Amino acid sequence: MQKSLHINPEKCTGCLQCEMACSYENYGVFAPAKSRIKVFDFHETGRKVPYTCTQCDEAWCLHACPVEAITVDKATGAKVVAESTCVGCKVCTISCPFGTVNYVQETGKVQKCDLCGGDPACATACPTGAITYVDANWTGLNKMAAWADKLGNQPSSAA
Repeated sequence: MQKSLHINPEKCTGCLQCEMACSYENYGVFAPAKSRIKVFDFHETGRKVPYTCTQCDEAWCLHACPVEAITVDKATGAKVVAESTCVGCKVCTISCPFGTVNYVQETGKVQKCDLCGGDPACATACPTGAITYVDANWTGLNKMAAWADKLGNQPSSAA
């Protein structure tokens, strides 16, 4: 069963625990700037939204890489960057329509979410359940249920 990150921005408080957990998992330091997940702060609305690689099926980053440094982890389905192969050309960063592949100046390589090998630190660290790791087939279930409620899934009043 493939799993994926499911993000519910309505539950996000902007605590940055996901960013801290990610940077610690990947670099051994608590440094949100090194995180592969980012919490965007929409100042106008006060909303906080965690965002990271969506592990696209078509994975433009993977197809764009001229040295095949991005491969698919068979166990998790994550598109993973092999640092030893990456030449830091940044073609993948340009090809990603979501901006979730990032160049790291210190290493001269790129980084992106790799789902922590199947146990995403961001989901484990999230205290509100805004980030969960769920069956990939059901990531839209809550949205479908919410729409069903909005569009008439309420008890009718018998007249």
